[in-house]
Amino acid sequence: MAQQPQAVRPTTTYTKGDFVLFRDAKRFWLGQPGHTFVGRVERFWQHPDTRKNLYDLVELSGNRPVAGVDPDYMRPLPATDAMHDIDTAPLSGPDTGAMTPAAVAWLRQHLGQDSSTLPARH
Repeated sequence: MAQQPQAVRPTTTYTKGDFVLFRDAKRFWLGQPGHTFVGRVERFWQHPDTRKNLYDLVELSGNRPVAGVDPDYMRPLPATDAMHDIDTAPLSGPDTGAMTPAAVAWLRQHLGQDSSTLPARH
């Protein structure tokens, strides 16, 4: 009988300031609400007995510190994902309503305009 290959997750190292998605495994397996949240890495340290790297986070929605997080229950939240709507904004059309508010805000800042209209195409 052939064995199915196991999915291998690459080891990720996080640094201070990284945004991550964290799942509290205990709350998750007990079916309790609030088990998954977005956090920001504050520091990492090594457990003195297991020598495993652990992380201290700040839960962003409530500014609550969470200490000793196992990185197996964290996933990175890449900036490219957060900025996708701006990077793919439909700049060729005059309909700014098709763009997300973040894309419009970025364009206003980038173009130095305070109006809600895009510059005319030449």
